[in-house]
Amino acid sequence: MNNDKSFDNAIVQSFSQPVIVCGEGQKIIYANYAAEDFFGASCHALYKLTLEDIVGFGSPILSLIKGVIERKAPMSKYKLSLEPIRLEEEKIIDVFASPISNKEGRVVLLFQERTMAEKIDRQLVSRSAVRSVTGLSAMLSHEIKNPLSGIRGAAQLLEQSVVGDDIALARLIRDETDRIVNLLEKVDVFGDERPLEGELINIHVILDRVKLLAKSSEAKNIKFIEIYDPSLPKIFGNSDQLVQVFLNLIKNATDALKNIKNPQIKLFTSYKPGIRISIAGAEKRISLPFEIIIEDNGAGVAQNILPNMFDPFVTTKQNGSGLGLAMVAKIIGDHGGVIDVKSRVGKTSFKILLPLASAQGN
Repeated sequence: MNNDKSFDNAIVQSFSQPVIVCGEGQKIIYANYAAEDFFGASCHALYKLTLEDIVGFGSPILSLIKGVIERKAPMSKYKLSLEPIRLEEEKIIDVFASPISNKEGRVVLLFQERTMAEKIDRQLVSRSAVRSVTGLSAMLSHEIKNPLSGIRGAAQLLEQSVVGDDIALARLIRDETDRIVNLLEKVDVFGDERPLEGELINIHVILDRVKLLAKSSEAKNIKFIEIYDPSLPKIFGNSDQLVQVFLNLIKNATDALKNIKNPQIKLFTSYKPGIRISIAGAEKRISLPFEIIIEDNGAGVAQNILPNMFDPFVTTKQNGSGLGLAMVAKIIGDHGGVIDVKSRVGKTSFKILLPLASAQGN
């Protein structure tokens, strides 16, 4: 067995879950990269703190540590609320604690945030619900489009024969008819159950294309920052659909950056093994190691909207249809992945997790 400290450190640093080690007086003596991200502080800053400093006075995690030291055995606690002392928002977590056998009084803690798992479950349930109504929506869409076609034709005839203010009214009928047809066509897409037609693609090529498109229109005055993992392998996907996904997310970010000083959009890519889910058509649980994040420094999204951001007809825009993010979630789901969102004033991030190419049958 390799006991080299650098090797052990490399293993722990590869964990996607936050890991910290506490010593005497519950002082933090080690934190991996995921812990730095989770607690919003560098390891050097964390090493100056105790566990109580980051989890709060009276936290059950403190009693968990005490129990582990007394029993000299691993212990766990589930669905704990981690108060936002140094965090952006409250988190619901599972905590796994274990003593270090050859280091008296030292305990290693692994934190597992429940938010992502619960959101994955919610998205899977949402997809099932969407499938159950798409047949009905397709039938209604067909039945509604036929009379709308007649209404639009009549409005065009009226527009040619009326005068004055009546012309504007006829044009309004035509435009509103077109709007309803366009909305119905967007709803129809949710019923498309055809297998994904894809190929091996470089996600950075997709992101660069989307950035170029965005910079040539609404996002021309926004600073883009790319933080890419250059070693990422190709993924299996549909280029056009993924372009649609990232264009939609960047358009949302652009809208949120109106009237914001020094507007920025950050694009992150990384490989973080750890999250695994079951999806339809797959015999085994699928790993979702590919992480893509779209982050803006805009006004943020109201907390009461966040849990339903990807549901159809949920929108924060005055004239929005509420189908853009629902379509994003469907496309990501068709690719075997999941999408998550976190938001506060000054920082909104959409995180997309995608599977390995081999998991999609390639």
